[in-house]
Amino acid sequence: MAIQPSGLHHVTAIGSDPQRNVDFYSRALGLRLVKTTVNFDNTSSYHLYYGDEAGRPGSLMTFFPWQGAPKGRLGTGQATATAFSVPEGSLGWWSDHLGNLGIDADPIQERDGEEVLTFRDPDGLILTLVAHPQGDPRTPWDDGLIPVERAVRGLHSVTLSVADESATSEHLVDDLGLRFVHRHGDRLRFAAGDGGPGALVDVLVTPTAPEGLVAAGTVHHIAWRVDDEATQIRWRAELMERGFSVTSILDRQYFRSIYFREPGGTLLEIATDEPGFTADEPLLELGRALRLPPWLEPDREQIAATLPRLNLPAENNPERLAEADATAATEAPA
Repeated sequence: MAIQPSGLHHVTAIGSDPQRNVDFYSRALGLRLVKTTVNFDNTSSYHLYYGDEAGRPGSLMTFFPWQGAPKGRLGTGQATATAFSVPEGSLGWWSDHLGNLGIDADPIQERDGEEVLTFRDPDGLILTLVAHPQGDPRTPWDDGLIPVERAVRGLHSVTLSVADESATSEHLVDDLGLRFVHRHGDRLRFAAGDGGPGALVDVLVTPTAPEGLVAAGTVHHIAWRVDDEATQIRWRAELMERGFSVTSILDRQYFRSIYFREPGGTLLEIATDEPGFTADEPLLELGRALRLPPWLEPDREQIAATLPRLNLPAENNPERLAEADATAATEAPA
């Protein structure tokens, strides 16, 4: 078997208000907006990428925030929860932080030997913070809004909801090379790579749940990591040999992608680690301006005119924050 992803690359969801989305994920969760672009398949919507300082694979949560998008429905055949990794012992701080922002969160619980804190974003998307007892060595985005010792390290896991576990479980193991870790009630855990935070997927068996409807407040797809395009080509060929309907390789400017559906209905992507988000702008300026791929540049004026204006927090760009501090110091009374 050639297909053995090392972990998650990103999770992409749908929102309904771009500015509200930026405010929540940058200020409430302390993630960095690493790329402001558009949905390459429908340029009427932004495509916003949040993650660590450089938007490394495994740290990324992305959104298509369609203004006024209708509400979706959580259910089977989709990813119904996205979990982020935070340091052990930090969930009490996060519970207070979210409460101070008026964000309702469930009581802290223990699940599968991990402490978890569950809440929802403004569109109702289910999010979980997980304090992994073995820790997470990844470096967080230190933006000044969230103390670095509490900050999100990256994705922890995703949950797929299914009516029947068998086909999805077999696919994860037999077709994607993941390994079964354990079962806890109606939840099965599978791991890719080393099985740490960012390499986990849970399958939640909910036979009486309705079929999910993808719209605002739901996950559009999840993406697995592949090192490079050459490996991706081999994986695509193997998936097709196994009977999956797989898209052609698509140029997403910051990575290359293929898409297919797992047997339970969730849309999956395999995305390359290369070339990354500094392909078209410097590290310090990530996310600050609207970036378009070369084939959309001729339509920049028309595209930009259809998009609402975004106000980014100064903390998103260290250079801008330093400039603001210097200006404030200069203008301060003696």
